[in-house]
Amino acid sequence: ELDAEQPWYTTEAPETGGGPVRNVIVFRMRPTTIDPKPLTTDLDALLGRQVEDVPIESQWTEKAFVEPSRAPYEAERREQKLVIALRDHLRARHHEVVRLKIVPPGEAKPLFSDLLDRTTGTLVEAKGSAERGAIRMAICQLADYKRFATPAPKTLAVLLPSPPRADLRELLASENIQVIWPTSNGFDDTMEGALIR
Repeated sequence: ELDAEQPWYTTEAPETGGGPVRNVIVFRMRPTTIDPKPLTTDLDALLGRQVEDVPIESQWTEKAFVEPSRAPYEAERREQKLVIALRDHLRARHHEVVRLKIVPPGEAKPLFSDLLDRTTGTLVEAKGSAERGAIRMAICQLADYKRFATPAPKTLAVLLPSPPRADLRELLASENIQVIWPTSNGFDDTMEGALIR
């Protein structure tokens, strides 16, 4: 039978056979052959706010949940390489690094941050390009993820393949977001190396 409190919700999913992404209605069904009381607790927990640390090695991405049959784009591969390189750099300096798996209230699909440095309290979103669209997306993603991180991040940062041009650095600074980028010696950042030492 339909759940009495929240019988349905909307989300995005690809068409059958790997077609384009579309809006769908998901109906929440409950079995009628068991005592609903324990089930209510479990389902409410599943639909409530859930946040957990997961390893960066995991190849989970939000896009995989939206379009599971889509071939990865080159930018996504660049992002993953950047994240793994930064993870290894920070671990070599004894930083504790994870990523967040977030299930917002009322959502069925999890969100995944790229990297959270628990040692410095830095929440990092990686982008495979330093162009405006990628940076604007990173700003929005950081604003979304930071609401769920506990304790709250001390610093927000975007990991890019190269430093952005002046106008985009100003945009990030206006949102109090730092930049991290690879160098021939490892990494650098807009805090004179404070995030990557």
